[in-house]
Amino acid sequence: MKSERFSVWSSVDWITILFYVALMVMGWISVCGASYDFDAGGSIFDFASRSGKQLMWIGTAIVLCVAVLSVDERIVESLSYLLYLGMVALLVVTPFLAHDTKGSLSWIDLGYGIKLQPAEFAKFTTALCAAKVISVYKLKLSKWLHLILASLIFLVPMILIIMQKETGSALVYASFFLMCYREGMTGSVLFTGIAAVMYFVIGARYAEIPLWGVEQIKLGEYLVLTLIHIFTSVLLMIYGEDRREFLRVSLWGLLIIVCAVFFSHYVLPFDASWVVLLVLVFDIVYLVLLAFKDHVMRYIYIALFSLGSIATFYSVDYLLTDVLQPHQQTRVRVLLGLEDDPKGAGYNVIQAQIAIGSGGLRGKGFLCGTQTKLKYVPEQDTDFIFCTVGEEEGFVGCAVVLLLFLALILRLIALAERQVDSFGRIYGYCVLSIFLFHVFINIGMVLGLTPVIGIPLPFFSYGGSSLWGFTLLLFIFLRIDAGRKRLKHT
Repeated sequence: MKSERFSVWSSVDWITILFYVALMVMGWISVCGASYDFDAGGSIFDFASRSGKQLMWIGTAIVLCVAVLSVDERIVESLSYLLYLGMVALLVVTPFLAHDTKGSLSWIDLGYGIKLQPAEFAKFTTALCAAKVISVYKLKLSKWLHLILASLIFLVPMILIIMQKETGSALVYASFFLMCYREGMTGSVLFTGIAAVMYFVIGARYAEIPLWGVEQIKLGEYLVLTLIHIFTSVLLMIYGEDRREFLRVSLWGLLIIVCAVFFSHYVLPFDASWVVLLVLVFDIVYLVLLAFKDHVMRYIYIALFSLGSIATFYSVDYLLTDVLQPHQQTRVRVLLGLEDDPKGAGYNVIQAQIAIGSGGLRGKGFLCGTQTKLKYVPEQDTDFIFCTVGEEEGFVGCAVVLLLFLALILRLIALAERQVDSFGRIYGYCVLSIFLFHVFINIGMVLGLTPVIGIPLPFFSYGGSSLWGFTLLLFIFLRIDAGRKRLKHT
């Protein structure tokens, strides 16, 4: 037993632990800067203050690190299904146990001022279950049936968290598709997801803008439909049997689309988007005929992509007005520039940008941020913690934080690739996908580049649930990685 402990501690990746400690220390300093109140006075180490409580959570997180590294990774793997099912059960009952917290039903009050958010812990259990199922049953994610089975593991907690009115936390589970891509999922699925986002953004942003002075033609609809035609043509060029088919479909279609706009502008004003739609109908019919003629199923898939793209675009308005909550609609409209709401939905982002900009190159110094001290930025020690980094530590501090996160993610990729079994590799890619999503979205929303969806910045945002959740997620992987040498000799 003693030699086993020595083997674990000598095999653990201390470089990753160094990144973890550095980020956690910088996160605590940022929480101190964001939450310290000069009027109330006191010490940053006072356990009654936010910084003191965060220090307590950091201490318990370190104990958790030691505990996780002391457990045999084979035990963790064997408990994957049980942990996942237990967490799903907890997510089911959470709305009935939780109190309404800013419209969310995701926090369980444990008493003594301690609250637990199960959604934060569901990430590592979902990652473990996904790794176990895909590795044990040798799922090939290039096959649609296998991909659907794997996706159900992510979708169950995702739907349950949406029911808790935590849309932001639920969206994190979309990051698991990056792992699926590494494990064989065809790039067309990832491309389809990116294309859907493009349709939504372009369609919503330019929905009411006329094209070339013609009121009947809406720029958003025309651009998206034209983009679908171009994507369909490119897919035909890549996956088709004959590139002449690509030239025929693409060039003739584009010629008709452009001529329709000129005719509408110079001769008879009409909605040229209908012409683009007819071109797409022709594309779909042509692809179906090619599929039957050449007995190539890929043409059917391309036709389905085109048809699905059209359906996705025409559902944008429904999604924006009927699916999203009113406050979420406002946030999306402000981000896309459709509304100007400096005192409402846009207030957080504007104040965060002012705080970051005021920091300059080297920042104003620890506890010297005016935007922070005057409480201009709501949620400045949780979702908008990065603005404190910008104000107090400046561009240099922001660059250091971003480089540390980049180094951590690159290190996780290296660790995932050196695993000797598929379980460790899959779990590793789940971990780095979650970290990448959190960092990109959180910092993006502070800078006004992504919608404000309310997810924490790993190791920075105040709170025990997020810190414990990320710690478990990371150190379970480090324990799996530490045990790889034993697997090499078995």
